[in-house]
Amino acid sequence: MSKKLSGGCLCGSIRFTATPVQSEMGVCHCKMCRQWSGGVYMAVGCGDSVVIEDETSLGVYKSSDYGERVFCKSCGSSLMWRMQDGSHSSVSAQSFDDPSQFGFVSEIFVDEQPANYAFANDTKKMTGAEVFALYAPKQDPQHA
Repeated sequence: MSKKLSGGCLCGSIRFTATPVQSEMGVCHCKMCRQWSGGVYMAVGCGDSVVIEDETSLGVYKSSDYGERVFCKSCGSSLMWRMQDGSHSSVSAQSFDDPSQFGFVSEIFVDEQPANYAFANDTKKMTGAEVFALYAPKQDPQHA
């Protein structure tokens, strides 16, 4: 997908545009995402394409050595998880003006998923260890 889409927070203080890498969304079941979003975090990968119109109400919480969570300080809406270096953002699917356009294809950190819910969709499922193995920087064995 190479179409620029718009979205924003609940109160309208934050509006953004982003170009999703694909027309797909995934969910994260990790404890941090569940506590931050109040459920599973449904997200769309947007690379480094997110542009915030007015950052006055933008809040940023550094949740790890590499990632941060972006939210609206006025209404509390969870907007995106992003790499601190700006190289990747996973934007909340529900913060887009039309979230119905994204197909639900994957679930990550399924090993942290509580037993009290499950999705009926047939999705690709990955544990936390599998996610880190896939996305961690590859080390040259001679220079590790």
